[in-house]
Amino acid sequence: MNDKKIKWVFIGLPAVLLLMIVGAWGIHKIKSSNSGIPVFGKVTSFSFTERNAEPFGSNELSGKVSIVNFFFTTCEGPCPRMNARVAELYKYFSAAASVQFVSISVDPVRDSLQALGDYAARFGVNDRRWLFLRAPIDDVKSLSENVFMLAGGDMPSLHSTKLILVDEQNSIRGYYSSDDPKDLQLLKKHILVLVED
Repeated sequence: MNDKKIKWVFIGLPAVLLLMIVGAWGIHKIKSSNSGIPVFGKVTSFSFTERNAEPFGSNELSGKVSIVNFFFTTCEGPCPRMNARVAELYKYFSAAASVQFVSISVDPVRDSLQALGDYAARFGVNDRRWLFLRAPIDDVKSLSENVFMLAGGDMPSLHSTKLILVDEQNSIRGYYSSDDPKDLQLLKKHILVLVED
């Protein structure tokens, strides 16, 4: 074997391997950016109606960190507790214009725009940082099950009580139990990471 081949084997091959490792690490870092917060999927196109009769959809998620949940206004079970947790986060992030909260009704038959407006008022919502949406039930089910990958059920009574974190690029970054204080602390931490990124 001549000197050039030996030099290539001992210097060139490790250099190529090192570049491959660094490249793979870089791709991994891009996919799981934001200090290791995973990416679970992407929010695809949807268009619902907000309590003030304005359209709200996936385009309005872009550019903001969003916390999404599913509820209905006449729920006497977990919804009031879940939205009380959302209200705490809403107040905590009151100075963060890049953070919004999106609550989607799973009972559009009873949850009229007026009912959503009244419900928002119960939680002291007087701006567009916490939005209350409605749409035909088939569209809501599709978004819940096919986009957010939440377990399906007979809506309105069976719906998820998870809070879902969506980043500024409409990527789903996490699912958090609205009943678990540790999960809520982790959600708060992840929101801060995404806002600062």
